[in-house]
Amino acid sequence: MDGTTVRPKLRHLAIVARDPERLARFYTSVFAMELFHRDPDGSCFLSDGYLSLALIKHQLDGDTPVGMNHFGFHITDTTATSEALVAAGTPKPAERFTNRPFAEYRAMDPKGNWFDLSEHGFGGPRAQSGSAGRG
Repeated sequence: MDGTTVRPKLRHLAIVARDPERLARFYTSVFAMELFHRDPDGSCFLSDGYLSLALIKHQLDGDTPVGMNHFGFHITDTTATSEALVAAGTPKPAERFTNRPFAEYRAMDPKGNWFDLSEHGFGGPRAQSGSAGRG
């Protein structure tokens, strides 16, 4: 990367949980994360002001296992990032059709790990300017 290129930022982690509310209480009480969105199914979305943490409600009738599910990058140019992914031998990112106002695209790395791509960011409160350790 040259000095003029803006580096994508890892800004989102998603965990599939049997009890997202319980995990949300844990992360808000121990790490002072802020709950900024709750889905009707019980999924909870938290933020530390920099990174968003999605606690996705596990569906008993689904195939998705409990645990780490995906992560997400905040990017500046979807087209350029998509071209770089295809050039690296991965499938072209797919547009996400969802009512959640977060990531616009889903992609995967060469080992099949899912990640999201978003130009507009992942929502949630923003850190206070000058916060230590954020950046």
